Amino acid sequence: MIRTIIADDEELIRGALAALLSLEPDIEVVADVSNGVAAVSTAQVHGPDVVLLDLEMPELDGIEAAREIHSAGSGRAIIVTRHARPGTLKRALAANVSGFVPKSTPASKLATIIRSVADGERYIDVHLAAAALTEPESPLTARETDVLRLTHQGLATKQIAKGLGLAHGTVRNHLSSAMAKLHAATRTEAAVTAHRSGWI
Repeated sequence: MIRTIIADDEELIRGALAALLSLEPDIEVVADVSNGVAAVSTAQVHGPDVVLLDLEMPELDGIEAAREIHSAGSGRAIIVTRHARPGTLKRALAANVSGFVPKSTPASKLATIIRSVADGERYIDVHLAAAALTEPESPLTARETDVLRLTHQGLATKQIAKGLGLAHGTVRNHLSSAMAKLHAATRTEAAVTAHRSGWI
């Protein structure tokens, strides 16, 4: 049996996925959770073969959760998203994600993808892969990416500084640099632009 965990903050979608995948004779849904933090902790407890992660979830997004799950050796991750952008695909690949598929993927095809990922293969949606080849690279540094991601989550600069272990002035410098690169008038505008591009 391929032991699987599903993480999605939309209860209807999570329940539907769990029900449909449970009909497959060789797939067992051992748990379903509603956020990235729970996905990481549940994967550590159950040690599944595959973890299906929604991209946009509270606390940790799917890519951040996948990175932690991979680091802990707690299963192979597949990102399932309705907001698939090439920049996001690049982030996912950097986090050692084993699969990246749109939510429009039929359940039968998703089951086939789960099997291939459980066998050690990697599956990337062909349309996303083609788009990623022509997508410009992010102009942001790793730290600029971090501060914009937290800005997009609604954190104030002092909270970002505390969360990243940086001086408040350093965070402001990173934000100013990111704003200049993205031609944004405010840090919020910069965060929105980076998010739409799939860079955070």
